[in-house]
Amino acid sequence: MPLAGEASFRRVVEWAPTAMVMVDREGRIVLINAQAERVFGYPREELLGQLVEKLIPEQFSGHHPAYRTGFLADPHPRPMGSGRDLYARHQDGSEFPVEIGLNPIETEEGIMVLASIVDITERQRAQQKLERALQEKTVLLNEVHHRVKNNLQVVSSLLNLQATHTSDTRLRAILAESQNRVRAMALTHQLLYERKDYSRIDLGEYLERLAQLLLSSYREDSTHISLRRALPAAPLFLDLERAIPCGLVVTELVTNAFKHAFPAGRKGEVRIELQALDDELELVVADNGAGLPDAFDLANVTSLGLQLVPLLADQLGGRFTVEGGPGARFSLRFPSVPSMRRSS
Repeated sequence: MPLAGEASFRRVVEWAPTAMVMVDREGRIVLINAQAERVFGYPREELLGQLVEKLIPEQFSGHHPAYRTGFLADPHPRPMGSGRDLYARHQDGSEFPVEIGLNPIETEEGIMVLASIVDITERQRAQQKLERALQEKTVLLNEVHHRVKNNLQVVSSLLNLQATHTSDTRLRAILAESQNRVRAMALTHQLLYERKDYSRIDLGEYLERLAQLLLSSYREDSTHISLRRALPAAPLFLDLERAIPCGLVVTELVTNAFKHAFPAGRKGEVRIELQALDDELELVVADNGAGLPDAFDLANVTSLGLQLVPLLADQLGGRFTVEGGPGARFSLRFPSVPSMRRSS
């Protein structure tokens, strides 16, 4: 390198916060700084003039001259061993992980290679600790959702058991509807448990599985009432907090259709539709049944299910609309992304 700048260059290298080692074309160490002495455990007098392979574990040192030749054939600043784990060797023979950056340096003796070396042992330990903590959290969340799902299934079974011990058909119907609500909530936890994604579920898959559960609840009615689904092929993800209200809305509206839209064994179909509309999602439950009563007013309904739906829509920050004849069409539109909440 030019003599005028050599002293300044050596000062910069000497006080650099990372280990710095410069080698010539043959791989002999010509310069080393104080941090390199601390990292490798050698006094610089023992390293100057030595081959740089002295600082490389034996299993890797045999390939190093070829890497150096490749770098000198196209010298430009770059990281060493991109995509590979790199290790260096301490004076006592122990190995430690490193990150290495290479820079070509023009000198009077020709191009040399200046390597900046960072010991990443502590970083790897911190990363491993973080990964273990994350794995423990994942296992815990998995267990939580599994237990919640199991507890909800126990509640569902108790409701079913209670229904079998009463002769009151109206009470049995009420218990069956409550059981469907519990099963809708349990299904969200089941999907989270199955997919191991604890932040969201595919709403289309959830509604498909929910439809199958509802059909199993209305086995007798399903002989003359079909439950159609028009769900997107691509996933539409929704967070757990909003997926449960969506499931409950569908449960209430499908239950209402099976109970009231097809009197006296009338044949027909109920449809569950889901689609993305710009920055909103639209969820529709419609039927081609008897239609709504002339005096139908959602604000004055006495059915618990239809009273719940507007409340659930409000939880979603959505708009709920009802259209009559022929049949009935219930539509819920809500933002595809949850709105920001003000902290209290």
